[in-house]
Amino acid sequence: MTSREVSAPQAFQYQGSKRLLAPRILEYLPVRMSRLVEPFAGSGALSIACARQGRSEGYWLNDANRPLSELLALIVNQPEEAAGFYRSLWRDRSVDHVRHYYSVRDRFNRTNDPRLLLYLLARCVKSSVRYNGDGHFNQSPDKRRLGTAPARMRDNVMAVSMLLRGVSTFTAWDFSEVLDLIRDDDLVYMDPPYQGVIGARDHRYLLGISFADFCSGLDCLNDRGIRYAVSYDGRADETAYGRPLPESLDLVRLEIEAGRSSQATLLGRNATTIESLYLSKPLASTVLSGARMACVA
Repeated sequence: MTSREVSAPQAFQYQGSKRLLAPRILEYLPVRMSRLVEPFAGSGALSIACARQGRSEGYWLNDANRPLSELLALIVNQPEEAAGFYRSLWRDRSVDHVRHYYSVRDRFNRTNDPRLLLYLLARCVKSSVRYNGDGHFNQSPDKRRLGTAPARMRDNVMAVSMLLRGVSTFTAWDFSEVLDLIRDDDLVYMDPPYQGVIGARDHRYLLGISFADFCSGLDCLNDRGIRYAVSYDGRADETAYGRPLPESLDLVRLEIEAGRSSQATLLGRNATTIESLYLSKPLASTVLSGARMACVA
């Protein structure tokens, strides 16, 4: 199975989303889980894909970006409200939709209303969020398109809600607070928001985290024998990006093909992106055979 053969529904596109890679990542997670926890949920792509396969009894989706976390909760728990508000905001080409976008963006930066964020995510350039130094959403609109049509947005929102409603918890905490409350039977999947940008603030994300603090959090999970997986560094052909996790964490590192590099394509080159997936030893010992363990050890 390739990462593109099966894709779960999504309410909004989100740069860095693991939606297309989710089927491959799920190959390295248990078939049955008590609870899947995403401390860096983003669009919640892995939880949605996991729920589509019916593999976990519950889900905890956390993101330190509060409006984003609140948007996920709204989509899942109040889908008609999310879809209806989006319909009220959407504009066709009979009006100045670009000016309208900036008006919505200004309202969002004043209020942090998550309902406004759904429209911005549907309309912004390359579905790529950007925040300025004051924490304000500052990405421009894609002038070539109007964003997902309201009827299709409603279908997408309802599909996501059907998968996660009644079995999901949403929070907007620092990742360390989530790790402190991990249960022994949880499976934790982490996709931290700074691959390839170590040493500089990444304006795709409202908040950054310290590499040292993140590694310390993983070390604590190791001490407790928690099962977890981390998407992290990678490469495009021979060009590496991101900072590998230290060998002292004693993780099993796998490589997953993520398709053509969009950056290389823009530069006229044909390069394949490879992303690293790190498994904790307790997880690797349950999902990898002895032969596969030997190959990656």
